[in-house]
Amino acid sequence: MKTMQKILSTLGLIFVGVLLSHSVRSESVPDLTLFSNDPKSAIARTKAVEVPENIDFAGEIVPVKDVDVYERLDRELLINTYLHSSTILNFKRANKFFPVIEPILKEYGVPDDFKYLAVIESNLQNVTSPAGAKGIWQFMPVTAKQYGLEVNSSVDERYHLEKSTIAACKYLIDAKSKFGSWTLAAASYNAGMGGINSKLTKQDVADYYNLLLNSETSRYLFRIIAVKQIMQNPEKYGFDFQPEDFYQYTPNHKIEIDSSITDLTKFAAEQGVNYKILKRHNPWLLENSLVNNSRKKYEIEIPEVGFYVLN
Repeated sequence: MKTMQKILSTLGLIFVGVLLSHSVRSESVPDLTLFSNDPKSAIARTKAVEVPENIDFAGEIVPVKDVDVYERLDRELLINTYLHSSTILNFKRANKFFPVIEPILKEYGVPDDFKYLAVIESNLQNVTSPAGAKGIWQFMPVTAKQYGLEVNSSVDERYHLEKSTIAACKYLIDAKSKFGSWTLAAASYNAGMGGINSKLTKQDVADYYNLLLNSETSRYLFRIIAVKQIMQNPEKYGFDFQPEDFYQYTPNHKIEIDSSITDLTKFAAEQGVNYKILKRHNPWLLENSLVNNSRKKYEIEIPEVGFYVLN
């Protein structure tokens, strides 16, 4: 009996070994049908993207014939092309916010390409960075105040699209005046004017593309250029949209206020909206009241009737 049990046990181990061996061989040999060239194949066909031979930022030529520049731009084009959900949302939001940003850039003489800086800073959202930068243009408190934005416990104009865009324009004009280059002005938006100036001096170079920078600032301008290239040429990079896909700017009117508002919920109801909608259109109002002892003039945005469903 024991001998028979040993034989059966041995046969069982051999059988299991054969099965495992077959399984390993099956997994190690690729199924070539998965790599079919049939365009109707269920497997997604992914390919490299084209790096344009001639491209500029704010009218300044990007030297893509330089192998380092080419590879850095190629990286950002690939990332943003295949970062599908994020890039699609940027297209959708741009249709809503670019019509507000573009005229302000034009009014202040800042190249239109800087609207893409706002895209890479925040994905066109009123976000807060780990360092404490806020809003679509991602201002830190000190810089925000330096360029005329009110920042306190009641009001934070970093969340005010028009005012923060004006502040960004003023910063960029100052940076362009300092460096003589829109490209370096853009880089300084990430690293600060002092940071860029220090690097230029220490490395004895005169332009962004020849600077050795930290990873974030090194990628910064290339991310802007890549987003610009993709958003100006969506079909070329595989994005297919219909007009109804985009978010729409909500028509509104503005009410001028030069006094305190003790209850924004009641104020909203008086304007025919609710508190949520009021704050959606005026995210710079931080509390449920507006303290305005100095009688400063504020403009509160109220959407036109019919764009929201109110209970």
